[in-house]
Amino acid sequence: MPENSAPPPEGEQSHSVRLTDPRALRAYAHPLRMTLVGLLRRHGPFTATRAAELTGESVASCSYHLRILAKYGLVEEAPGGRGREKPWRATARYTEWPGYSDDASVAQAADELNVAVAERYFGRFAHALENRAGVSKEWREAELFGDALVYITPEELTALGQRIDELLRAYADREDDPALRPPGAQPVSFLKIAYLDPDTDDDKE
Repeated sequence: MPENSAPPPEGEQSHSVRLTDPRALRAYAHPLRMTLVGLLRRHGPFTATRAAELTGESVASCSYHLRILAKYGLVEEAPGGRGREKPWRATARYTEWPGYSDDASVAQAADELNVAVAERYFGRFAHALENRAGVSKEWREAELFGDALVYITPEELTALGQRIDELLRAYADREDDPALRPPGAQPVSFLKIAYLDPDTDDDKE
């Protein structure tokens, strides 16, 4: 949860959960755990049995990883369980972690998580590209796929990111309220990636 923010009403997700403990950062870097958190945010609450159905993993494995996620505040038990079948829910809509830390252990764990997240992003992106047979001409032409090399300062890059966030906020309410979605609206993953290019001599694609 961002600093100085009020806790959400009971049963509602906070905007974000912030990980700063190296153990939590490494725990979240596990591919199945990231998948479980993402599914809970989009389709939860659900039980370990349902998690197994959605992921193809065993119930025991899903139950174990959900408990690890709960240990670090990423998920929690939800009301309405019956017997041993307890439902889980995500504690926040987004996960945040430091982009920089003076603590070497935190910095290393954050870098490892960044690599895991990048692999997950581009694995999902590659899968989407490989399975486009049913994607309409309208959506194919609307999708964004490209890059740009720009020479800017850290302050300008921060400001650019804030401007992008502001543009995306115009659509944020549609995630929780389907009534706000116009006809034809579909879920679109929008990746924000900007990094210091280690080799600016390469030709741009």
